[in-house]
Amino acid sequence: MNIPARLLLSALAALALSSCYQVPVTGRSAISLVDDKELTKMSITMFDDEKRRTKVSRDPARIAQLQRVGERISKVVFWDMPDADWEFVVFDRPEVNAFAMAGGKVGVYTGLYKVAKTDDEVAAVIAHEIAHVTAKHVHERLSRELAVRTVGAVGMIGGAVAGAPGLTIDMLGAAYGLTTELGGFAYDRRAEKEADYIGLMYMARAGYDPQAAIRVMEALDATSANEPMPPAFLSTHPTGPERIIQLMDAMPKALEEMEKSSYRTGPKIVK
Repeated sequence: MNIPARLLLSALAALALSSCYQVPVTGRSAISLVDDKELTKMSITMFDDEKRRTKVSRDPARIAQLQRVGERISKVVFWDMPDADWEFVVFDRPEVNAFAMAGGKVGVYTGLYKVAKTDDEVAAVIAHEIAHVTAKHVHERLSRELAVRTVGAVGMIGGAVAGAPGLTIDMLGAAYGLTTELGGFAYDRRAEKEADYIGLMYMARAGYDPQAAIRVMEALDATSANEPMPPAFLSTHPTGPERIIQLMDAMPKALEEMEKSSYRTGPKIVK
């Protein structure tokens, strides 16, 4: 059955208005046409699949460090992800990369430790990745794709209009940047800069030195300068200097957050 364009546009507008949310920390208004429970369920399935496909590190020091850092970060983001079932896994892969998924699933590649050694530096990366999840950047990307498919197929996710194109594993994998293999990056420059800022505040609230985020960026820049392909953490991102300038601009606020934190310990280094 053909649906008049005016009716379709009205349905789109009504759903958009009912799907607004506010990004934590920045307060930016955004729209998600994706069902949270569905996305979380599929993300957990993808994470479990990755644990079966990829060797999980047995390095006790790295595992303990990730658990230690992850636990503190998870506590300060509780109200932004209250239903998360947190899981932190070190994957034995050489890429300089880390990722976080809906549902509180976080993975770090052993290659990341080339540029992040202290708890503060690991926290900078983990907080950035979790910021993508709390800001629902994957939701936004999927919503844009679903909206395009809706116009083409005359449908809407959630059944608002008959013939809705549903969320698929392939779509979710592409949104996370994991379609062919774990390690790609799918977020645009705006999302990356927003995650940099939110992550900086998260790590500071957890008592980690926010200046470590700049050290990680400098190390990433140095690493990418000597490789034909940049680390995944820099892929499709704003340039290193551009990100460092933004981090420096936000540093006074981040240092204030750290001073107010109940966590105040010195950096730990895992060799």
